[in-house]
Amino acid sequence: MSSVAVAGARGRLGSLVCEVIEDHPAFALGAQLSSASGPEAGADAAILFDVSTPEASPRIVERALRRGQRVIVGTSGWSADRLRALDGVVREIPGAAVLVVPNFSLGSVMATTLARIAAPYFGSVEIVEAHHEAKVDSPSGTAVRTAELIAAARGGDPPAAPFADQPARGQLIAGVPVHSLRLNGVIARQEVRFGGAGEVLTIAHDTHARDSYRAGIRAALEAIRSAEGLTVGLERVLGIPVTGAA
Repeated sequence: MSSVAVAGARGRLGSLVCEVIEDHPAFALGAQLSSASGPEAGADAAILFDVSTPEASPRIVERALRRGQRVIVGTSGWSADRLRALDGVVREIPGAAVLVVPNFSLGSVMATTLARIAAPYFGSVEIVEAHHEAKVDSPSGTAVRTAELIAAARGGDPPAAPFADQPARGQLIAGVPVHSLRLNGVIARQEVRFGGAGEVLTIAHDTHARDSYRAGIRAALEAIRSAEGLTVGLERVLGIPVTGAA
C-alpha cells in the first residue's frame, strides 16, 4: 500500500482527494498538509498529491521531487513556462516522476481534446470559463492549458483576435482570448467558441458536482506508481490520442 501526503488537503479539491485516497485499497492517506505545515511534513509518504495554491505549488513540487517522492499536481497555474522549468528539474533527478493534471474531470478532458481537433479549421477562437466565487486564480488552469493546446494544434498560425489590446477582450493566452467569470451558483464551466464563415461551433463542458473529479483522481493515483519523467494531462493517462505539442 502506497502512502500519499496531500498538500492543500483542507481545500475543496483537497478534501475530495483525501476521500478518494481513503476509499482506494491500494493507497493510504498520510499527512494532510496546509499552509501552516513545515517543509518536512509529509516527507515520509511515497507520493505527494499537490492541490495547494498557484504561488506555493512550484516550491512544494520541486521539494517533493528532490527528496524522492512521486508527485501528482492538480493545482492551477502550471503554464507552459512553468512546465518547461519543471521538466528541467525532473531531468536532473534520476527516477523522478510527476503527473500534472489541469482538470480531473473526464468530460473536461474530452472537451479539450475536441477543441484541439477543431482548432486548425476555424479562423477565430475564444474561451469563456466560469468558476465559483472562491476560486482565487484566473484564468483557470484548464483554460490556460486549453488555449496553449489550441495554439499548438494550429501550428503557429494565431487565430483572429481583433482589438485584443482592449481590457474587455479578455486575456490573451497563446494568442487565444480567454474570459473569466467568478459567480455564485457555479462550480465550473468552460466554453470554447470557434468562428468560421457563416457558423459558430461551441464546445462546452459543465461541472455540476465535485463527484465528477473522482474518476480522474483515481486514474492519476494509479498511473503515478509506474509513471516516468514529466506527464502533462489526464488524456495521456487515459490513453486518449493526443495531437499537437505536449
